[in-house]
Amino acid sequence: MDIYTTIDSPLGEILLAGDGTALTRVSFDVAASGVEARRGHELFAEAERQFGEYFAGERTSFDLPLRPRGTAFQERVWAELARLPYGTTTSYGALAARVGAPADRIRAVGGAVGANPLLVLLPCHRVVAADGALTGYAGGLERKHALLTLEGVLQPQLWSTP
Repeated sequence: MDIYTTIDSPLGEILLAGDGTALTRVSFDVAASGVEARRGHELFAEAERQFGEYFAGERTSFDLPLRPRGTAFQERVWAELARLPYGTTTSYGALAARVGAPADRIRAVGGAVGANPLLVLLPCHRVVAADGALTGYAGGLERKHALLTLEGVLQPQLWSTP
């Protein structure tokens, strides 16, 4: 049975879910989760500490037990996401090549990236279009930009809506 909690961050509330021994989900979509928070679990305390350090610019990698659940292909893509260094980006095509997917499977790689259950921890925000443009992110493009700015990849930008 999964347990849940929420933590505050500069980018809004973050939902953490775990099975008691590992994190299984990290999401910015707290309102739509429909879960009841359970605070005080040591897994969440350590995650909250590490997220705090990350957002303060004091941490470039996470050391938390993770257990994402997906298809074998998704898990292969997610494992490659975990290898993307802080402060860098890669394209969907390059990620496809890294997991050994043929060129006609780039969309499948994009789908696996989009299904990432552990936002920030498996840094799908570091995957961009081939031309460097920011494309879809489950946490929203503003958050993707903010994360890449925090990591020094992008310059701060004011967002406006049309």
